Amino acid sequence: MNFLFGKSSYQKTFKPKKNLPDGAQHLKDYAEATLGSGNLGLAVKLPDGEDLCEWVAVNTVDFYNQINMLYGTIQDYCTEESCSIMTAGPKYEYHWSDGTSKPIKCSAPRYIDLLMTWVQDQLEDDKMFPDKIGVAFPKNFLSICKNILKKLFRVYAHIYHCHFNNVIDLGEEPHLNTSLKHFVYFCNEFRLIEEKQYAPLKDLIDKLINKEPK
Repeated sequence: MNFLFGKSSYQKTFKPKKNLPDGAQHLKDYAEATLGSGNLGLAVKLPDGEDLCEWVAVNTVDFYNQINMLYGTIQDYCTEESCSIMTAGPKYEYHWSDGTSKPIKCSAPRYIDLLMTWVQDQLEDDKMFPDKIGVAFPKNFLSICKNILKKLFRVYAHIYHCHFNNVIDLGEEPHLNTSLKHFVYFCNEFRLIEEKQYAPLKDLIDKLINKEPK
């Protein structure tokens, strides 16, 4: 399955992939249409008759795009000086590891650059994200996506805790909130993130989710 994701607007330039093939494009179209209904709880549910791995793959790419774009809008404020450590408030500090290396302490822009590169490498790996319809996903595919989404959530957490005033100044608060709600609803629907991972934004998430129409 080929996926489309945009170029990063910060630091490294991420290469876009080819357009979605017909077999996956309809899922993206469906997701966009249901999101337009305003009911995120309904929008994240697996469409009837569709493959779970394919649905998770399409949405994982979409969240990568969303978070990449959101961070790109505030990246001028996220510098080696202002964000010398990757944090999500005073209680949470993240050290970078790709799962095979020893965690390293680094600045937020460095952490996010490493993270986005790591995610993109996996999205472009045909053994992880098959580029042809009918090719089986790896048996551990959902575990792969869980790890990706867990780390992507940390960018939301950093933006809210360290750059929310910048977001407000740019008039992007509604978009950021909607993106986070969509992310949480999707991850909860398929149990892709453990509850404890939400801890840096727990109060906000509880508030946002409770506002969602049933």
